[in-house]
Amino acid sequence: MKNSFKNLTYPELKAKRDELKKKYMEIRFKIVIGHVDNPLQKRILRRQIARLNTLISAQKRAEQTAAKGSVSATGAK
Repeated sequence: MKNSFKNLTYPELKAKRDELKKKYMEIRFKIVIGHVDNPLQKRILRRQIARLNTLISAQKRAEQTAAKGSVSATGAK
C-alpha cells in the first residue's frame, strides 16, 4: 500500500487525499463515540495522507521547476 500512490496523476492524488481525509474524520468520530474496530486505522490513515501530501508537493515542485526551466531554455530574461 505504501508505494501504490506513486503512479497516480496529480488530480488523482488530490482526490485520493480528500477521500482519505473523510475516512480519517469518520474514524476520529467513531473513536470518540467508542465504536471502532481497529484503533490503529487512525494512524495508518494519517500516514497515508502524509504520503499523499508529500507526493503532491513533489509533483508541484517538479512542475514549477519544469516551467522555470522552459522559460530559461527559451532565452527569456
